[in-house]
Amino acid sequence: MEREKAVVDTSVVAKWFLVERHSEEARRLRDSFAKGLLSLAVPSLLFYEALNVLRYTGLYSEDELAEASKALSEYGFDVWTPSGKLQEDTARMSLRYDITVYDASYVALATHLGTTLYSADTELVEKKLAQHISSFSLQS
Repeated sequence: MEREKAVVDTSVVAKWFLVERHSEEARRLRDSFAKGLLSLAVPSLLFYEALNVLRYTGLYSEDELAEASKALSEYGFDVWTPSGKLQEDTARMSLRYDITVYDASYVALATHLGTTLYSADTELVEKKLAQHISSFSLQS
């Protein structure tokens, strides 16, 4: 059986480390990934974005933030670096959809891979560029 593939953005990954609205759904996706039922692809900037979110919550000490960084690096994401057509598509989608280049990198990656982008970002969901994390359901 081939694993389902998805792209997740920082708004989802941050919920793995925080208790907030839709954290439970985000963790259900994470657990499916950890069990090998789901493959997750991310642009390389996810690591910096996620750590930045955690840093500015004020909930993490220096050591705890370093531990979160280590945990993120050990998840085993399929990490994509910005280059070639993917980078060009990111730039184009940012202007086409009037979204940040950061957000466009996730949209472009999901489009490139022909898969779903899961997000908790209302703007991306309303523009139909992503599915809300609350809609995650592994088809098994």
